Amino acid sequence: MLNESIDALNVVHNGIYVDATFGGGGHSKKILEKLKKGKLYAFDKDIDSNKNFLKDDRFKLFISDYKYISEYLKTEDVSKIDGLIADLGISSYQIDKRERGFSYQKDYELDMRMNQNSKLSAIDVVNSYNVDELNRVFKLYGDFNNPSKITSKILEHRKKNKIKTTVQLARVVTDNQNNDSINLNKFLSRVFQAVRIEVNDELNALKSLLISSTNMLKESARLVIISYHSAEDRIVKNWFKKGDFDGTLKKDFYGNKKLRLKEINKKVITPDLDEIKNNSRSRSAKMRVAFKT
Repeated sequence: MLNESIDALNVVHNGIYVDATFGGGGHSKKILEKLKKGKLYAFDKDIDSNKNFLKDDRFKLFISDYKYISEYLKTEDVSKIDGLIADLGISSYQIDKRERGFSYQKDYELDMRMNQNSKLSAIDVVNSYNVDELNRVFKLYGDFNNPSKITSKILEHRKKNKIKTTVQLARVVTDNQNNDSINLNKFLSRVFQAVRIEVNDELNALKSLLISSTNMLKESARLVIISYHSAEDRIVKNWFKKGDFDGTLKKDFYGNKKLRLKEINKKVITPDLDEIKNNSRSRSAKMRVAFKT
């Protein structure tokens, strides 16, 4: 949904914009095509994103978690922005690089850190978390109704041997699984996704981003958020529709709605069949767009 998301951002020629998830630079390139004398600030906590740096006087990249956008933009004397886009989740180049330990299809040491300087890695989560902690991770971030089956396999295996690699983890959690290849891939994707979200504290970072960006938006400026996980989409949906993360509608003393954002589209936007066919990773994408009231 590259073109659709940039169209939804409604770029003005002299505006100030934020690409909160720079990654491979696809969204930033499209935004710069629409800017004249404006400015684009991009964020990515993965130092590898420097390899995709765009040589343009209107562009600046911060190697930082997007939850710190307001602090970094203050150093640029920027207090208000004309729009922000965030394409959540993991970048394709992170998945494809086997040494980053994100994919169960590439055997390497479990890592999954987007910020390679972070202390917590996937090895730590899988080998040191207790029963309750693992159940929480797989239930909340993997959408498993009965996470204890996965947790018990991990606990049983690590009594004998530490789980060190991506393929090891995949084999441990799929032991005695009687699924076809399609269902097995979906199952493993959810397991690895759950661990990755925990390692990178992605949901709390998303909440911080939504609060900061809403405060910084100019009137009528837009937020475009693309999510890939039900918990992410729920957070964005509640923030856009209710002004709160738990879905409780905020009202003032007189009972009036205290909404600072208004959704552009009543229904969530999803990729069409052609895009899913060309990029299977986009199949779970959900885009929501809102503007500052």
